[in-house]
Amino acid sequence: MYINAQTVITAAAFMGAVATLLGGLFAVYRWYQRQNKQDEDIKAMKEEMCLLNYGVLACLKGLKEQGCNGPVTEAIGKIEKHMNQEAHK
Repeated sequence: MYINAQTVITAAAFMGAVATLLGGLFAVYRWYQRQNKQDEDIKAMKEEMCLLNYGVLACLKGLKEQGCNGPVTEAIGKIEKHMNQEAHK
């Protein structure tokens, strides 16, 4: 087999195409991994916000039991309405 300049150029073009294809596939894989990580982070933040809402609601109900009224009652109603709407989505 005789190797001339055209054979070297063809081999280099083929290797460049393969490298480009593999690079593109790797970029898509990394993008997919980032999306999964973001989904996990969002789920964790939602769970944390849920716990914080329950804590705030408990504090407001404690204030209401101690006789605070007005904005406390309004805030309790809004939080309970929001939590109910989120539960049924």
